[in-house]
Amino acid sequence: MATNARGGARPTVLVVDDEPTIRALVRATLSASYEVIEAANGAVALRIAAEVRPDAVLLDVALPGLSGLEVCHRLRTTLPGTQVLLITGVQPDVRAAAKAGAAGLIMKPFDPKALEQRLDAALSLPAAS
Repeated sequence: MATNARGGARPTVLVVDDEPTIRALVRATLSASYEVIEAANGAVALRIAAEVRPDAVLLDVALPGLSGLEVCHRLRTTLPGTQVLLITGVQPDVRAAAKAGAAGLIMKPFDPKALEQRLDAALSLPAAS
């Protein structure tokens, strides 16, 4: 099994979504294989990410306050080794997601198993510099 950025046994994933039900679904899906940390908005996510340095971030695009794209851009600037997957319920702007530094996009509603597979694939990518 892979280790996390801090040398722990399981990779750490920060789940950022303003919908508690989405966060709960992701936690239930990933908690057997990943350490899951949650945030309900972008500002909190940035604080947690700076402190915890997660291996990956699952980030809703439509967040209150800072948008998911802005949070993604800031994460890519401050934590270049962290993979960021954007989650959206609307037609995504693929160019904007790529410009922000996202490793991929996941559409809501998502299949939990497919979400885990996408996360596994993103974590196998080389870290961005």
